[in-house]
Amino acid sequence: MAKSSQLPPIDGLLDLACRDGVDIRPTLLRVVTDLYVQKASHTAEEERQYVELATGVVDAVDTATREIVTATLRAYAAAPAAVLHKLTGEAPAPVKPPAAAAARDELTEMFMTARPDERRLILANLVPDARPMRRASPETLADLERAALQRDQTAFSRTLAAALGVAPALAERITRDTSGEPLVVAAKALGMSAAVVQRVLLFLNPVIGQSIARVYDLAQLFDEVTPEAAAQMAAIWRAPTHIIDALTIPIRTVEDKPITDIMVRDLNTLSSSSCTPLPKD
Repeated sequence: MAKSSQLPPIDGLLDLACRDGVDIRPTLLRVVTDLYVQKASHTAEEERQYVELATGVVDAVDTATREIVTATLRAYAAAPAAVLHKLTGEAPAPVKPPAAAAARDELTEMFMTARPDERRLILANLVPDARPMRRASPETLADLERAALQRDQTAFSRTLAAALGVAPALAERITRDTSGEPLVVAAKALGMSAAVVQRVLLFLNPVIGQSIARVYDLAQLFDEVTPEAAAQMAAIWRAPTHIIDALTIPIRTVEDKPITDIMVRDLNTLSSSSCTPLPKD
């Protein structure tokens, strides 16, 4: 959906909240919902906050507002089922795999099964977006290098899964891939230095390490691929949130502040206010 360039000023709406007996909770619910659907996807925390604020005021809004918000959410692929249930009283539909997740899995499989030249072509044609880069901590990078030097593919794979936030099975495929491009992409995405990458390539996978020409070729790819392209591919590989949360290797990431922080606070205040709800039709 296209982003609106002119959103109603929230502070101004709050100033009018209880003035002259006007209840603006219906307006605020519509504004918050419009903001929510402008993003293609949300973090678990963003969804939790939106569900909390929306379900907290639904009972205080009129029928017309319910219908507007319901129509907006039904047109949004990632609409929270709890909010729709609260709005309509209908039981949530069975959960289907999100289209974005299916596309991610398809792209991952395409890259992992491609020939070396095809993998380079995929990387060259990635269009990076503005998502934060997931860089590993120095301690994690040291753990990866140590596992590689010890030729411990199991330890390397386990650490890689946590650092990248990918499923363990995919981390295993990246580690044991005999061509090496996925490993180069992972190293670039995590912020590994060129010198460390060369040592990892020489020791981790004997199929790669026994060919100096192959190691040299992959080192060149490491220099050529941009951090943004590597981060984009790593994001495509990314595991579902519940898998990432279960992994405890320390990583350093940049978090976006949820867009609904201030609105949760403000709407919770309004929900407990003495404003008289608008009559329901």
